[in-house]
Amino acid sequence: MEEKGYTFRRIYALARQIPYGQVATYGQLARMAGNPRLSRMVGCAMSAAPDDVPCHRVVNRRGELCAAFLPLGRASHRLLLEMEGIPFLPDGRVDLPHCL
Repeated sequence: MEEKGYTFRRIYALARQIPYGQVATYGQLARMAGNPRLSRMVGCAMSAAPDDVPCHRVVNRRGELCAAFLPLGRASHRLLLEMEGIPFLPDGRVDLPHCL
C-alpha cells in the first residue's frame, strides 16, 4: 500500500508543475512518474487529489474532459480550463497542440 502512496505523491508533485494555461495528459504524467503504463493510476490520483493539485489541467490523450470531475463533470472541468485561457476545438476537446 505504501507503494501506491508514494506513486500518488509523485504524481501530485508532477501535476503541481503544470503551468497555468497549459495541460498535460494522464499518459504524460505516467511517463514522467516512471511508468508509462500507469495512466489509470494517474486518473485515480487526480480523482483523490488534494486542493493544492491543479487536477483540472490533466486531460486524456485526445484532449477530452473528465465526466467524473466534481461538482458538475465536464462542465466544471471546462470552466476551470477556460478561466486559464485553454483553447477548445469545436467538438469540445482541448486544443492539445496549443497548450500541451
